[in-house]
Amino acid sequence: MDISNLLLTLFSLTELALLSVVVFFFVRLKKSEALLANLQARQEEFINKLMLNAQLEQELVQTFETRQKELALLDQQLEEKARQLKKIVRQAEKFSSSPQFLRQTILTGHKNGQSIDELSKMTDLSRDEVELIIDQETP
Repeated sequence: MDISNLLLTLFSLTELALLSVVVFFFVRLKKSEALLANLQARQEEFINKLMLNAQLEQELVQTFETRQKELALLDQQLEEKARQLKKIVRQAEKFSSSPQFLRQTILTGHKNGQSIDELSKMTDLSRDEVELIIDQETP
């Protein structure tokens, strides 16, 4: 009976060892499942962040497009204003170079005590022309 007790003990020890291995693998499996669940949660969180970033990027692109359209419209308006101002400047230059305006400027300046040289420089006329205009008006 020694052999049968020995065999029985050996089989019991083997069964305990196998049971320990099964429990060990079960514990490892639970840890792996927990790790896998954690990784899946992080992956979902990462995907949500990526979706949020994509949405923000899309909003940025739309805002940029809107701003570009607004800038193009402002550029057109600015060009129109520039054309209008150039037209006004040309009209002012025509007016300021008209003989009547120059004559009035010279006479007003002369009455205010400006010298003939100053009036000549201011009106881009020669000294003789300025003197002629003043002489025509002086009685």
